[in-house]
Amino acid sequence: MIPLKSEHDLVMLRVSGRILARVLRKLQEIVKPGITTAQIDALAEELVLKENAQPAFKGYKEYPFATCTSANAAIVHGMPDEKRLEEGDIISIDLGVIYQEYFTDAAVTVPVGNIDAKKRKLIEVTKKSLAEGIKQAKVGNHLSDISYGIQNYVEKNGFSVVRQFVGHGIGRSLHEEPEIPNFGRPNHGPILKAGMVFAIEPMVNMGTWEAEILENGWTAVTLDRLPSAHFEHTVAITEMGPEILTKEQ
Repeated sequence: MIPLKSEHDLVMLRVSGRILARVLRKLQEIVKPGITTAQIDALAEELVLKENAQPAFKGYKEYPFATCTSANAAIVHGMPDEKRLEEGDIISIDLGVIYQEYFTDAAVTVPVGNIDAKKRKLIEVTKKSLAEGIKQAKVGNHLSDISYGIQNYVEKNGFSVVRQFVGHGIGRSLHEEPEIPNFGRPNHGPILKAGMVFAIEPMVNMGTWEAEILENGWTAVTLDRLPSAHFEHTVAITEMGPEILTKEQ
């Protein structure tokens, strides 16, 4: 069963999402050569707590950090550390927030200083593929229309969509039904209804779509070690169309 959110739920999720958006914007502003992902993570936790919210990832399945920070060939679930980011890197920052028991989740990929044209295109295509998926998150569509919108745009631009990790429902828990693949045929799966809330999150690789998990048990990296990008929004399906909850108003 895919839970449907009440109007009160949506009000609370909007507050949670705006908090997350503010924090994520401030984290992007500090990304530069020489900073460590541990510093990004520490600021994220500090800013979330200042908003009278809690970081959603910290403690989830014993994960020890507020953020996932995935650089270059890391796809998702990169663990913050003391290694300094370098000019030409790309870094994905994934953050979840809990505000009064309401969860939201979002991610961005940003350049570290100047990056090459291929990495810039990877970021742009991944960001646009999220927009293409969100456009399909409307009443009466099928769940797989979101998936197809993402995959079709990514592959037209010469990149590949990660298969092993997917989006998800979200609301009173970090992960709710359904799973939302970033690939698939259109017109399949459940019919979308007003009140559904999804974390839609394309993960796009420069080379092969295949991935493997590092020894830390968390970090997923591309099998060919080419770069990967990740964008995510928490989105409500409404009678008026998709509403992005994780953006500043």
